[in-house]
This record gives sequence, structure tokens and C-alpha cells, in this order.
Amino acid sequence: MNTKVCGITQLKQLQQLDGLDIDFAGLIFYKDSPRYMGDKIAGKDLKNADFDLKKVGVFVNPEMIDVLDAIDDYGLEVVQLHGDESPEMCEDLSSEVEVIKAFRITGDENIDELVAPYDAVCDYYLFDTGGLNESIGGTGRQFDWSILTKAKIEKPFFLSGGIGLEDVAKIKAFRHPDFYAVDINSKFEKEPGVKDMALVLQFRQGFKK
Repeated sequence: MNTKVCGITQLKQLQQLDGLDIDFAGLIFYKDSPRYMGDKIAGKDLKNADFDLKKVGVFVNPEMIDVLDAIDDYGLEVVQLHGDESPEMCEDLSSEVEVIKAFRITGDENIDELVAPYDAVCDYYLFDTGGLNESIGGTGRQFDWSILTKAKIEKPFFLSGGIGLEDVAKIKAFRHPDFYAVDINSKFEKEPGVKDMALVLQFRQGFKK
């Protein structure tokens, strides 16, 4: 199971995730998030680090120049757009890095209609829990995944929103031809932005049984 651990704020934890064969690590560049990385990791340290995992910059309704600067300063390989960004922005960024377009799901959306404008302009979708005051993940709440099983989607997608260690069996049972990766965050923390690596390891091992 491809795994993304989001909300990382320490270089040491990035190194640990890389050692656990995590596939993607999310670094939040949204200032209102409790997991905002800010100046907690130096750009040059991140850019020069030799990781197998992909570094994902997470943004919410950013200015284009700020995303391009972060790609350059931190050596980001992937950008996750978690707000109301346009297909045009996704397309412009896709010439620089891989793009994940996130959608916040409340449960009454037509998924295929929701994603259609982005079909040709991003590499992945991510479905997270919506309808809450928080405009970026880490809410600890799940949406009803069955809304996805009814949709075609036709692009690799990340499943996000309130996923914990207790959900391994549920994830194993979830079926969709485009289900690509699981995204974990708040249920694996000691405090916002600091992950419990023992829990992350348990989660990974759960898929090997």
C-alpha cells in the first residue's frame, strides 16, 4: 500500500519516514495550519537531502509565485493543492512537478463531475473530509468512502481524512481500480506536526499480514 504521511515539521522525522519506506511525506505551507512547517526545516537541508520518498508541498489557495519559490527552495517533487485552485494553476504547475489536486468531501457530491475539470491537468487526486471549519486536513474525521466506489474517477487517488491504525482492515477491504495510496496525519501524532513513528510502523506492518 502506497503511504503518504502528512504534516511533517522535523527533518529527523523525514529521515525516519524514509527509513520506514514511506512513499510520500507532506510538508504544509499553509500558515493557518497547526502543522505549518514555516522555518522549522531549512530549505537547503531539505533540498540537499537524499530521500527515496517524495517531498510533497501542501498549499491552500496559494499565489503561483509562492509555490514556485517553495519548489525551488525546498526541492519539492510534488505539490498538493488543497483549496479551490483552478485547473489552470494545476496545469501550469504540472510542467514543474507532479500535482495532487485535493477535494474536500461532505458526502453529497457527484465525484465524477467534481474532478472532471482537473482530469487532464494533474497527476493524482486526493479525497479528504470536508464540511468542517478547518480548510486543510488533520481534522481526524472520515467521510463515507462508499461515495468513491460509485464513481469512475479514472486517475490514481489518495484516500485521506481521519485514517487511523484501526482502519487497516477497512482499507484492505476498500475496492476501487484507481485507489493508489492512503494519506495519514492526525491519528499518528504525539502533538500537531510530530508523528509517533511506532504507530506509523505498525500501520505499515498491518498491510504485510
